[in-house]
Amino acid sequence: MSKTTKSVLFILAILILDQSLKIWIKTNMTLGQEHRIIGNWFILHFIENNGMAFGMEFAGKTGKQILSIFRIIAIVGIGWYLLHLIKKDVSYGLIFSVSAILAGAIGNMIDSAFYGMIFNDSYFQVASFFPEGGGYSSFLHGQVVDMFYFPIIRGYYPDWFPWNSGGEFIFFRPVFNLADSSITIGVTFILIFQKRFFEA
Repeated sequence: MSKTTKSVLFILAILILDQSLKIWIKTNMTLGQEHRIIGNWFILHFIENNGMAFGMEFAGKTGKQILSIFRIIAIVGIGWYLLHLIKKDVSYGLIFSVSAILAGAIGNMIDSAFYGMIFNDSYFQVASFFPEGGGYSSFLHGQVVDMFYFPIIRGYYPDWFPWNSGGEFIFFRPVFNLADSSITIGVTFILIFQKRFFEA
């Protein structure tokens, strides 16, 4: 099996898992609902966001459209770079790392591009797939579905702390999805093994 075929199959596997989980969450849970998987530290907690990975936001509707266009450009650029790497016959580690980043970018782009058109909203209701009245938004204005929540450590900042003194401390606070994880793992592997991946 060629490196190209392995890369494509790897990307498809991530996308199928990512989208299957997101669609299940969207069609079985309402916003804010959660299921505790392992005690209080591994929770499926359904949220949606307009912005970047791990729930970060970016400048309202205009920012959302700019971000979506940037994502499309980034996906094309990463895809071109991946093909370039395959042609150069580099290590499988680098190819799979870039493939993971590309798969994650495509996974979140699918939400942004299409979810607003194919689902109704999830406020106080379980969303429907292709609802009669149409979706909750237009092309490139969909919201990204997040669900993984790992509040492993909980506590409170001390009163003398320079910010949020006495406030609640949670690690890890962001809620994220499989696509975010795929991007993070791909980038982390490149950073850790960069000398091996890019050796002359």
